[in-house]
Amino acid sequence: MPDLNTVLSPYLTAECLACPVCGQALHVSPDGRSLLCLGPRTHCFDGAAGGYIPLAPRHPGGGDSREAVRARSGFLRHGYYAPAADALCGLIREYVPEGSAILDAGCGEGYYSNRVSACGYDVLGVDLSKFAVDTAAKAARAALADQPSRTVYAVGSIFELPMRDGCMDAVLNVFAPCAPAEFARVLKPDGILIVAGAGETHLLGLKKRVYDDPYLNDPRRDLPGEDDAFRLLDVRTVTYDTTVTGQDDIAALFSMTPYYWRTSREGRDRLSETDTLDTPVSFEFHIYKKQ
Repeated sequence: MPDLNTVLSPYLTAECLACPVCGQALHVSPDGRSLLCLGPRTHCFDGAAGGYIPLAPRHPGGGDSREAVRARSGFLRHGYYAPAADALCGLIREYVPEGSAILDAGCGEGYYSNRVSACGYDVLGVDLSKFAVDTAAKAARAALADQPSRTVYAVGSIFELPMRDGCMDAVLNVFAPCAPAEFARVLKPDGILIVAGAGETHLLGLKKRVYDDPYLNDPRRDLPGEDDAFRLLDVRTVTYDTTVTGQDDIAALFSMTPYYWRTSREGRDRLSETDTLDTPVSFEFHIYKKQ
């Protein structure tokens, strides 16, 4: 584990984080290898070898498996979602001042977190899967080489974020469960929330291969509502066509979708015989401001 004083950025300090057991603020231990809380029992969280901070909730475990993370990382590495990631970075530049602190809630393997960080932001990525967070932290360190990191990764639940109140300038939520109350809690006044989900035609080409009666996607059902502390500023949709090549990438994409659990054996057989998949990709971005 690298010294936590070098993992944490000047903005994303230990004081931004909170003990998942008692909620007290955290500070770096004298040897730089652990985080200690300021509560009466001094809970200790040792940094992991991959360079992330384990701040799991009271009932640790869960999230994506090692195999799922490996498959998704391989798929994303080939650039199929790069135009959507570029669009997300453009939205962040539009709504969030450079140098701000951003939470990527449900960061997965860090594909979007590391791209946003490279655009000039301090990024804290939180995910329940230790395998995903480990992959994200290693990717960030490899990409930056000898430069100081602007990303911090922690294992934790987005429904019980291991963070202090009002410490973030913006929150990203990309194809992960949405927790509006928690996002509002950790955001500063007038903070920005960007929620990304599937547009109407997202992966329609895949559905045409596995379903006899393919359908358009419904809107996300877990977006902030009237009773949440957010005001909708804008909705942007980014749609483009891509060609997924090779059985490995097609299978990896399939495993990333909810269709993986709903497809008949016949549909799976049709997909297993496919070496080239043409499909639209459609990301729908909802941009909110904390009220």
